[in-house]
Amino acid sequence: MKRTSMPEDCEVPADRLLATSWTSAGSVAPNAMDIRSPVDLRERIELASRVGFRGFGMHLVDLNQATTSYRPADIRSMLDDNGMVDVEIEGISKWWASAPRDNPEIRRALAIAEVIGVSHVKLNPQDDDAPWDGPLWVDRFAELVTMSSEIGARVGLEFLPWTNIADLWSGVRFIEAAGHPNGGLVIDVWHMQRSGSPTDDLLKVPVDYVSSVELNDADSVVIGGLYEDTIDRRRYCGEGTFGLPSFISALRRIGWTGPWGVEILSTHHRRTRVELALEKAYETARHQLELGRAA
Repeated sequence: MKRTSMPEDCEVPADRLLATSWTSAGSVAPNAMDIRSPVDLRERIELASRVGFRGFGMHLVDLNQATTSYRPADIRSMLDDNGMVDVEIEGISKWWASAPRDNPEIRRALAIAEVIGVSHVKLNPQDDDAPWDGPLWVDRFAELVTMSSEIGARVGLEFLPWTNIADLWSGVRFIEAAGHPNGGLVIDVWHMQRSGSPTDDLLKVPVDYVSSVELNDADSVVIGGLYEDTIDRRRYCGEGTFGLPSFISALRRIGWTGPWGVEILSTHHRRTRVELALEKAYETARHQLELGRAA
């Protein structure tokens, strides 16, 4: 079920921004024992819309939690009523461990995703650098991508510097091997910078290989380990050293038109009232998009 209309009072900007799951999750971190957001899903959607976001991301644990209180059709209405035209889910665990069509978690997630109008499914690789079966992963990814295409959603694999798919070019090779036009890469500026993938390398990547983009910022030097740095010390866009205008310009030059995800994970962000945190995330990202036009 794709979105076909917008509320009359909701303006959709040319460079629309998507609040990724952790940006609106409130006082919870990815390494917590319980990673469910303490904020009701309806409130998160309404707050994100109020500050200007026209895209919204949900972790699967939060979506599953929400379906104990709301029907999927109700969640669809919340998103539509608040002008969300780009909807993302993430958090499908160990998608490579079994054939996706035989995986109840995946089948249920995609069934709900179809009803609520999800446009993008974000996947992560294994969260360490353990040995892995590359051809098997490619096959499982391609199968999941095929399933997602049946509900009108793209699938993106996010490379992470501490994992078995660690940088831009290992991600590109994986997408090429999968060979499905509905599958692509999540290009997060944090993972580009921390993996040592030069911004100019984006100019060599076909835009069809890009399924989503995420903006944030950080200090020039990693503090602690990479994982600690990525979940506790990200900065708002333009408040670090990542050179976001050049990053944005490179993606525009290959043809990316959005949405632009904003993913802020930090101790400071989690301690800030959700509406204020979302407002800061939105305004700083919007400013960098404007600067990116002149880069």
